[in-house]
Amino acid sequence: MMDGTSYSGSRRGRKVDFGLLLSYLFLVIFGWLNIYSAVYSEEHAFILDFSQRYGLQFIWVCISLGVAIILLYLINPRNFPPLTPVFYLAMLVLLAAVIFLGKEVNGSRSWFFIGSFGLQPAEFSKITTALLLSYIMSQYGFSLHNRKDAVKAALVVIVPILLILMEKETGSALVYIGLILVFYMEGLAGWVILLGIGLIAMFVITIALSPLTALVCAFSVCCIIRFVQNRSLVWILTAIAATVLMCFIPRLAQIEALGFLNSLKPEVWALIIMVPHLFFWLRDILAKRERPGGRYALISLAAAVLMVFSVNIIFDKVLQPHQKARIENLLGITEDLQGIGYNVHQSKIAIGSGGFTGKGFLNGTQTKYNFVPEQSTDFIFCTVGEEWGFLGCIVLLGVYIFLITRIIHLASKNSDAFTRIYGYCVASIFLMHVVINIGMTMGLLPVIGIPLPFLSYGGSGMMSFTILLFIFIRLDMERQNKDADF
Repeated sequence: MMDGTSYSGSRRGRKVDFGLLLSYLFLVIFGWLNIYSAVYSEEHAFILDFSQRYGLQFIWVCISLGVAIILLYLINPRNFPPLTPVFYLAMLVLLAAVIFLGKEVNGSRSWFFIGSFGLQPAEFSKITTALLLSYIMSQYGFSLHNRKDAVKAALVVIVPILLILMEKETGSALVYIGLILVFYMEGLAGWVILLGIGLIAMFVITIALSPLTALVCAFSVCCIIRFVQNRSLVWILTAIAATVLMCFIPRLAQIEALGFLNSLKPEVWALIIMVPHLFFWLRDILAKRERPGGRYALISLAAAVLMVFSVNIIFDKVLQPHQKARIENLLGITEDLQGIGYNVHQSKIAIGSGGFTGKGFLNGTQTKYNFVPEQSTDFIFCTVGEEWGFLGCIVLLGVYIFLITRIIHLASKNSDAFTRIYGYCVASIFLMHVVINIGMTMGLLPVIGIPLPFLSYGGSGMMSFTILLFIFIRLDMERQNKDADF
């Protein structure tokens, strides 16, 4: 029975949230149509041609709908919490096994293949990670302020990240960083989030400008925070003097009498100038004369210094050559429109050419002539921009925003901690996928190759996103049943 907000699925009054269900169906059908458009050819014009990607996607959609129905009506949600450790460990085994037994695709060894059928464990590990994180954080007495509890929860996220990085699947690993929002919703201090954003900024400034510039920015911001906390005029004056001196190190090195400055890099001299301030800062903290904001600022500054001096190691030893090239292209350090920057360049042309209302379904020239590689997978948003225009992009983003905020809203209403935390996990994972995928197609983020939920072609992605969402919908149905019984 349809009542405008929910769909009744049984005599007990189970109700599927109508908003989530409608959003899911819209995204799945809209994605299927855009995959059809992205790889359309007159020789295979039938949309159910199973030799083509759109035909195969239809099969994955049908299987996913079948899985959704099983999750909603045939599985007892009480089985989820106790079985999560088993699922999690099994998925870790698969993540480790694929490193040695998997097939290399586009530089990463993250796929198992049985004939033409492919399975990517990294996609499904998001489900098991979300479930186990919810299980641990929902235990009685759990608190992120307890160091043991915090470390335990962090390891649940860190272990799959490390295994996925070993597969050279950086994009999938980055999605897990979004789970920091779950920790924040459950009591993690906000300054930790700001610290993470600041470290990313330090990484970018160090690469795009210089290590010295990054150190000066970090030192200045942290000194301002300490001044606001303590109102020490002497401190801020000496900090200003130190900042000015750091800024002029390159010029001072040009003076013949100060030529010895060239024996060390400018960032090393900057650190030497900072040392006295750090010493007195630490002394005040140990003497308990420092307010909490000042302590956090010092920790942040120390982390920023470590980041600045680690950038070369990360850039040269951790990142793959193509990843370094994409970051340099994004930041404007290099420009290679025919090489590493080709995909993004053509993507922006395709999106921009759609105008306000788009060129119309199957009428995209950039799409039809295959200017954008991977347009049915990672760059599916190009097809939306070109054929449906700005208006279509806004509608699509609106549906995603509704889906994510609706999940958060329903999760926050739930008195069951496991369901609440799991809902936050699902929303965080969807948010990261949407932001990263659309950001990279518009040239705002590096190209790292992750799917757009429910739109991009692929069985592993379609299945994993469906399972993620419908486990939450099933758990939310229990809340509604309890409310009705009450």
